[in-house]
Amino acid sequence: MEQLELIHEDIYEALRTCIGALGGPKKVGVVLKPEMSVDKARNWLNDCLNPSKRDKLDIEQVLWILRESRKIGCHAAMYFIANHCNYRQPEPIEPLDEMAELQKAFIQSVAENRRLLERMERMQTLQSMDSNMKVPGGLL
Repeated sequence: MEQLELIHEDIYEALRTCIGALGGPKKVGVVLKPEMSVDKARNWLNDCLNPSKRDKLDIEQVLWILRESRKIGCHAAMYFIANHCNYRQPEPIEPLDEMAELQKAFIQSVAENRRLLERMERMQTLQSMDSNMKVPGGLL
């Protein structure tokens, strides 16, 4: 993949970078607006990326662009959002890595639950022993 511009002036420019990486406004426009002809969808998308125009992408469309861009290694819009909102640059997580982390956390939680159950059972046993103990002469 060619080196993409790292600094963007606004979110529209960052989204244009992602859309370019996805094949351009013609290809992306028709995916976002399948009811439109290719040329109308391209024009609509270009209008959405122009801050002075009325048409705007809705949040679901922006999320789709972010997800699809991530799949091909283009993080321009996500990096812009993080930078603009004073967050550290996000690091993409590979789905298999995320699954491995989730499995590890699950196994650890099961082990912790097992330890808690053993402690609870010990406490029940101790309480049971205490209540069954009789002290001769009623000293206690």
